Amino acid sequence: MPPTTELLTLLRPLIDAPERAAIFLDVDGTLAPIVEQADRARVPENTARLLGTLGRRFAIVACVSGRSATETRRLVGVGSLAYAGYHGAELLMPGTPRPWQLPELEHGADRVRRFALEQDEGSDLRVLRVRLEDKGPIFAFHWRGVPDEEAAQARMEQVAQAAEGEGLRTHWGRKVLEVRPAVEIDKGQAVRRILDERRASAALFAGDDRTDLDGFAALEELREEGRLETAIRVGIVSDEGPPEVAQRADLCVEGVAGFAEVLTLLAGQP
Repeated sequence: MPPTTELLTLLRPLIDAPERAAIFLDVDGTLAPIVEQADRARVPENTARLLGTLGRRFAIVACVSGRSATETRRLVGVGSLAYAGYHGAELLMPGTPRPWQLPELEHGADRVRRFALEQDEGSDLRVLRVRLEDKGPIFAFHWRGVPDEEAAQARMEQVAQAAEGEGLRTHWGRKVLEVRPAVEIDKGQAVRRILDERRASAALFAGDDRTDLDGFAALEELREEGRLETAIRVGIVSDEGPPEVAQRADLCVEGVAGFAEVLTLLAGQP
């Protein structure tokens, strides 16, 4: 991580004009440490306090997650933020009671559910201790911490092929495979939708996994289009994270603790 003076120089366009700046944040692996059981993830209390400060200070602060928007808001626990769920297919803006959802997403949800349950029930996935997470229209297979992670991942490659053979979409994360409806969704779409509602001249996107690369790309495209003057991509790196995150980031930090230091500077608390 660069020295504080270099960090402040990089972040200066956001810090000096927060009313014209947007902050986009992945959650798991960025704000909350990665855990074996997804439902046990927690955003540290100090991080939540920093997010509350940022939500009052910046034009918009949005958490962009593969979880549903309402589940993401529950996990983060800060009401003044925007929440984009299902990798951008849902959007819950501050002050709104229910999220907007991409209509096409629900159309393929039954096919995804049927496929995922067929894979899970009566199969060797349970022997391998692969865990199935129901995200609504998206199902995720997790194998972090299972006795034989290598065998589990090899079996997941077969599941991915079967899903794609049925016309479903798949996405690989950090020891997780998602099966999704055949709908184009990505975190870059969330960035664009939010910036259509809350204009900004500078923006930051922070993330640790492949799904976050779409957020990185959206910021770069918006800068090239002239809609942003400043675009900052922050990669939260780890031994198991994809190398593309570090390769495409303007700034790299080590883990959730490293990124908390960035949040502290953005909150004006060096």
